[in-house]
Amino acid sequence: MTVVELKEVGLDDPLPSWRPSGAKSAILDLVDAVTAAGSPDFVPPGSRIAVFDHDGTLWAERPLPFQAFFAQHRLAAVAGREVTLRDRQPYQAFVESDYEVIASFGKREVTEFILAIHAGMTTEEFNRAASAWLRNARHPELGRRFVDCVYQPQLELLEHLRANHFKTFIVSCGGLRFIRAFADVVYGIPPEQVIGSSERSRVELQEGRPVVRGLPEMGSFDDRDEKVVNIDLHIGLRPTLAFGNSDGDLRMLQYATDGDGCRLALLLHHDDAEREFAYDRDFRLSPLDQAMKLADARGWPVVSMMRDWTKIFRDENKGEPLGNPLFSSTRAG
Repeated sequence: MTVVELKEVGLDDPLPSWRPSGAKSAILDLVDAVTAAGSPDFVPPGSRIAVFDHDGTLWAERPLPFQAFFAQHRLAAVAGREVTLRDRQPYQAFVESDYEVIASFGKREVTEFILAIHAGMTTEEFNRAASAWLRNARHPELGRRFVDCVYQPQLELLEHLRANHFKTFIVSCGGLRFIRAFADVVYGIPPEQVIGSSERSRVELQEGRPVVRGLPEMGSFDDRDEKVVNIDLHIGLRPTLAFGNSDGDLRMLQYATDGDGCRLALLLHHDDAEREFAYDRDFRLSPLDQAMKLADARGWPVVSMMRDWTKIFRDENKGEPLGNPLFSSTRAG
């Protein structure tokens, strides 16, 4: 749906869950500048690239990145076969749901563990398992399904960007295969526009048919500098807009804004303990120290969840439906 069509049906504000603020104005001004024919900041549609971090930027990430809970679910079967795993770390912490201990391992170690737990599965097997789990699995503190922990204001932003011929990408430290299992359904972002951490894989014949099977080895850890490397490798264009929420996104934000022309970097600040979570530098898996300092120095808009968003989740007001119907708990698997 184009911006003109949105206005015709009475939706004059393409970001209704965003309060009037400097951040909202910066987004709308950027879109106007790069889409206006004849503007010195005009960007051809094929070159309008927007990149978003995932955990903590498009959906919640506390007390752990959500794929960790999926790995914990998968671990139950593994630990049942290998009882000695319960006495080893990080397996023991995952079995016991000891989030403090898990956080102490750091983002890379947690990511390596998560990818290792899923090793041995083909892409098709992984997609089926992840989709089945996501249909019913619930957040331990928010009390809603994980797929219902997506931020409504960000869904509106993604839609507005695509209505103006941006290509929207996820560039995440989270597992590539996990995000690809639901990104098209939940965000309208197809699998080929998802970049994430990945394990090494091999091709093997299964009943004469080639399949890709994951190995228990880290391939790419898509965090910090590696995000820029993978943007260059898989997209080949410097983003026009970048959105993150932690120091792990810092290089991606710099890479976007250091290009020529009109560009925008945004930083999401989790400061709403009542509706979601409030955390800053104390969150070890997603620190926000360097990024906040650079945002202040460079004038990047910092989006306050408490002040800038009228709602956080889709069903927050007016009894709106939970999640996407494709992830309905009654849908056949």
